[in-house]
Amino acid sequence: MSDESFEPTVIGFTCNWCSYRAADLAGTARVKYPPNIRLIRLMCSGRLDPTFVLKAFSSGADGVLITGCHPGECHYLEQNYKALRRFHLLRRTLQGLGLEPERVKLVWASAAEGVKLAHEIASFVEEIRALGPLHWGGNGSNQSSVISGQSTAHAFKEVPA
Repeated sequence: MSDESFEPTVIGFTCNWCSYRAADLAGTARVKYPPNIRLIRLMCSGRLDPTFVLKAFSSGADGVLITGCHPGECHYLEQNYKALRRFHLLRRTLQGLGLEPERVKLVWASAAEGVKLAHEIASFVEEIRALGPLHWGGNGSNQSSVISGQSTAHAFKEVPA
């Protein structure tokens, strides 16, 4: 299913206190990771509304990486547990929509784990590359077929009066 020239677009929602700083550390240490990821900083991974992920997919993202502090190390006490619950909810929702739940991944990374985060980003980009393009959103031409599992011609079949 993968296309040789396919370059996945990955949106990364990162916690300000841990994983965003890990990405900074990777950058200052000149640890390379694929340029396919666009990082969006949140104050906490628990602040991630699941609709942000669905909006990313509908806007053309092929994968979403959610990163936060390790469990028990959240600056807002227990919000990363909230992120974990939402992550599981998102995976079930994506599966219900007929999408691969592997398109969403949750990674814990502290501010000192720049190398680990860079490795996780690189492996996730390769996983998304193997899944192929999502074709959900962007120009919107395939959105109805992805949701319904039918082609557009079948989805809008004329019904006699």
